[in-house]
Amino acid sequence: MQVLAEGEGELIGWHDPDENRQWIMEHKSRDLRDKRMSVQAAVAQFVHDGDFIASGGFGHIRVAMSIVYEIIRQRKRQLVMAGKTAVHDIDLLIGAGCVDKVEVAYAFGHELRGLSPAGRRAVESGQVKVAAEISNAGYQWRFLAGMMGIPFIPSRTMLGTDTFKHSACKAVTDPWSGKPVCLIPAAQPDVALFHVPRCDQYGNAQIDGIIVEDFELARAARRVIITTEEIVEEEVIRNQPSRTMIPFYVVDAVCEVPYGAHPTLMPYHYFFDEEHIGEWLDVAQTPEGTAAYLEKYVYGVSDFEGYLELVGGLRKLDFLKQVEQLKTPMRAPWLKTKK
Repeated sequence: MQVLAEGEGELIGWHDPDENRQWIMEHKSRDLRDKRMSVQAAVAQFVHDGDFIASGGFGHIRVAMSIVYEIIRQRKRQLVMAGKTAVHDIDLLIGAGCVDKVEVAYAFGHELRGLSPAGRRAVESGQVKVAAEISNAGYQWRFLAGMMGIPFIPSRTMLGTDTFKHSACKAVTDPWSGKPVCLIPAAQPDVALFHVPRCDQYGNAQIDGIIVEDFELARAARRVIITTEEIVEEEVIRNQPSRTMIPFYVVDAVCEVPYGAHPTLMPYHYFFDEEHIGEWLDVAQTPEGTAAYLEKYVYGVSDFEGYLELVGGLRKLDFLKQVEQLKTPMRAPWLKTKK
């Protein structure tokens, strides 16, 4: 192919497809084995300094926040993060000094709540490097190519834009039409983090509602950590096989963490904790406020349960559950109502 233009961005998370397939064969097992472990053990075993990490869910929705807090607590460093739809998670990880490089689609805003104070401050000061840019669709296609075991996905988006200029993509001549086409490189993160409503001990994980890019990301990543509202019997999973978006054979760890997405939204289970998100956005305006937040909610407690107690305990969590159930009483017919 004739290369017409090349983006200036750094190529992050790309592996030769044959080399990646060999790595998977050597490090991943298809044995049906019990993968239950604590959040602390999962982070210690599967998240390493310098890893390229990606977070499932979307923005403030269904984010594996218990893993995020544990990564901070274990003081992981020099992480590279996929800023695809990362919002609260990446802001905290940057504020804690865990992430020093990002590839950005959308990462420095808290959506309708405002800009990301810690993340923007770190980028503007040079503490964190924006290594490359890409569109949200482009990131999903990076994971799709990684899942498929191919080196790139062709697309007609981003051509002629500044996003392409700052990406790691290439523009080439389409051998059939002779017209320009954009080649989006595959991505295989070192570890991907997901929070789901239910999962069995082997790692078969179900997702209620929109799955975003979790289907592709789970299959593209080299390591997968699942946190779940509850670990259920295998029969529960088998009764609704179409809801199993992440299969056991790509999963490395299963951690049972009720309310593990707090303060983000868990569809059909509990609502955003706007009060706590607002607290972060307020205190994170300064380095001192950021440090005080982390000392109180992360380093000052031994685990995620301690954090949940600090933010209001069962009274707050029951309230968030009631708000979500009142908001969506008829939208999840596959969920059985408990009497």
